[in-house]
Amino acid sequence: MSSSATLIGDRRRAALARADAMRRHPTKRTDLQPTTPPPAAFYVIAVVTTVLTMLGLVMVLSATSIKEFHGGRSPWGLFNRQLLWAIVGCFGLWFAARVPTRRWRRLVFPMLVGAYGLMLLPFVAGIGSTVNDASSWVIIGPLNFQPSEFLKLATLLACASLLAARQDDMHLPARTMMPVLVIALVGAALCLAQGDLGSAIVLGCIVFAMVFVAGAPLLPMMACGSVGVVGALAFVASSPRREARFTAFLDIAAHKDHLSYQTYQAMIAMAQGGVTGSGVGRGDTKLGEFLPLAQSDFIFAVVAEELGMIGVVAVLGGFMALTYAGVQVALATHDRFHALLAGGIVCWMVVQTIINVGGVTGLLPVTGLTLPFFSTGGSSLLATMLAMGVLLNVARNVR
Repeated sequence: MSSSATLIGDRRRAALARADAMRRHPTKRTDLQPTTPPPAAFYVIAVVTTVLTMLGLVMVLSATSIKEFHGGRSPWGLFNRQLLWAIVGCFGLWFAARVPTRRWRRLVFPMLVGAYGLMLLPFVAGIGSTVNDASSWVIIGPLNFQPSEFLKLATLLACASLLAARQDDMHLPARTMMPVLVIALVGAALCLAQGDLGSAIVLGCIVFAMVFVAGAPLLPMMACGSVGVVGALAFVASSPRREARFTAFLDIAAHKDHLSYQTYQAMIAMAQGGVTGSGVGRGDTKLGEFLPLAQSDFIFAVVAEELGMIGVVAVLGGFMALTYAGVQVALATHDRFHALLAGGIVCWMVVQTIINVGGVTGLLPVTGLTLPFFSTGGSSLLATMLAMGVLLNVARNVR
């Protein structure tokens, strides 16, 4: 009888030890292949990502073909480049969605260091390029990309991994918030050194959202947020030209011939679109020099002019559906690392969309940020699709 009781006791202790290990290391449980169908949020994310990517390609073709043709170039040139990046992005999305996170989680900090290294390339003579006062582009032969897009993803992964590993120390800011803030400050400093305030703002919002989801104390978060806002305003005020461009949205009519020229033209384009729009390819504002950046920062104006209010509601509705599905995934997953990933990705898409659309409509300063899925720029599209792949990976493992 005593030997039987001893055996039962040993089995019970072993079961309790396994349960405790699963509680302390939830990734070991969630990295297993799911045995049940993915939740509805998985299909919502997949469908919305597909639709927005395809619609973005159509709008890029519409915004660039006539202008390229009049310039003596192939009307398919920019579209073909964007399509190639979209194909590469599809492979990246598939890889990020299928490979279990435990297989690449240990590489997040080497990836962060690599992203920091890429951020130094724009300062190298011969390959760095300056566009709209921002020295944030790299041109190597036919390859043209913006390293800050990959820095956002690398920072997100590194901060999520660190906060998940130290989940029991969230009451100790020196163990959790300070290392994450160092990662964010280094990334933001590199963006500001390139003159890219928009990417620095998005980077800070991503980290702030993940720290909030992780459960950090509110008082230190508010203090750090205040310091970040003051730092951004000081950067703007450090240059009279930058300050003038940043504050021009406060009086668009007064600056419509110079600082707010594109915003003013974008507002005209949106007004011409009406309810149903002029039709794909039939917009006039994208022609000539009315809207020079119609295919990149101001492509939302082309969407509004050619697809009308119906198209605007559909596009913004797609981003809202993506946000809702991402939040549901973050709430449903039992893995802390996955929850932080989902929360950070949702914040990334929301903040960047709000800043871009706000700049186009004149509600916010123009910062040069792209509209996810739509604006030309292969690095932006690739980074966005990689992020969607990670979000699909998290959703696929929710049970």
